[in-house]
Amino acid sequence: MVRSFSFKKGWNQLRHGDVEQVRIKLMDALGLTSTPPFYQRLNGKVEPKVTEAEAIERIFAEYGITEVWGEA
Repeated sequence: MVRSFSFKKGWNQLRHGDVEQVRIKLMDALGLTSTPPFYQRLNGKVEPKVTEAEAIERIFAEYGITEVWGEA
């Protein structure tokens, strides 16, 4: 079984006006300071730690998104 660590499914459910704010929150929660590592994580190229996955899910839940993981 291949598991996708991408959170594009949640990302694509965001309202256009919320995208930048969510990106900033996610980068802060993941301790990222530039966008290339963010997009590597968005695309599932980096397996998140459990605490990172929980933070990602929590941030998306703030916007009413509960199905976060997987490709679009």
